[in-house]
Amino acid sequence: MKQSERVIAIVGPTASGKTSLSIELAKKLDGEIINGDAMQVYKELNIGTAKITEDEKEGIPHYLFDINEPTESFSVAEYQSAVRNCIDDIRSRGKQPIIVGGTGLYIQSVLFDFRFTEEAGDEKVRVDLEHELEAEGGAERLYKRLQALDPSSAEKIHPNNHRRLIRALEIIEVTGKTKNEHEQGAGDLPLYDHLIVGLDLDRELLYERINLRVDQMMEDGLLEEARSLWERGVRNVQSVQAIGYKELYQHFEGQLSLDEAVDLIKKHTRHYAKRQMTYFRNKVKISWFDATSDKEKIIDEILTILKGFEGTESNK
Repeated sequence: MKQSERVIAIVGPTASGKTSLSIELAKKLDGEIINGDAMQVYKELNIGTAKITEDEKEGIPHYLFDINEPTESFSVAEYQSAVRNCIDDIRSRGKQPIIVGGTGLYIQSVLFDFRFTEEAGDEKVRVDLEHELEAEGGAERLYKRLQALDPSSAEKIHPNNHRRLIRALEIIEVTGKTKNEHEQGAGDLPLYDHLIVGLDLDRELLYERINLRVDQMMEDGLLEEARSLWERGVRNVQSVQAIGYKELYQHFEGQLSLDEAVDLIKKHTRHYAKRQMTYFRNKVKISWFDATSDKEKIIDEILTILKGFEGTESNK
């Protein structure tokens, strides 16, 4: 198997050193990097998301950073589709795809056969159902159809909730399956030959790094970055629910002093890091490395693992 036919992911909690490791690994493997962080897709959210800078990229191509306006929503299904397209493009040029980030569900959804109901859509089917709904007695007929085809969904959907009624029938018409059947069993089958590298860190040291990073973010201008979004009216949207922005928004609203907001950013980031590690340890098979180890040593061990995979392939 060619190296580029495999997908590598580097995961771990915030402040564990994923970015730095990914650059060095990309240099070794002629790799290109894909964003694996849910919030780094947004333009203008730079400091608070610890987004990689142009200097830090060291000439390595990076994808799916700054692709959405801060006012736009972005779902895991959209991410899955975009990353798989990136992987195809990178591999078509003989390069090594490397996904880097801390959003476990996003990365898992790419590497495994996750199915989302967003995929089961067809505008023509939806429009036809909407026209049928508008006809006399249409809602009643559609609801009876749903009861016959998908009684489980019908129990959960009120007959007057026309949006959900149409959506449930649309899924059935497009996929031939109910919503539950469409999603059932998804997420177990790997779609790529892959290696997931994880960076682990003693909890106390990780929390110390997080606290120092937040202080550095404030020195680098996080307050001004958040205030700029606030003053432009970017509110009540997905992007500014990110840690670092939502707490400063509470400060702007007079709910918190600046010191309280900063302390809360640190607290929420520590809790988030803990949730990240719980997810990674329970959901996917990962080759773990001590984040405090020498970077070259980690890379050498990763290359050894990859060579072992190649040997296994050649013996098949």
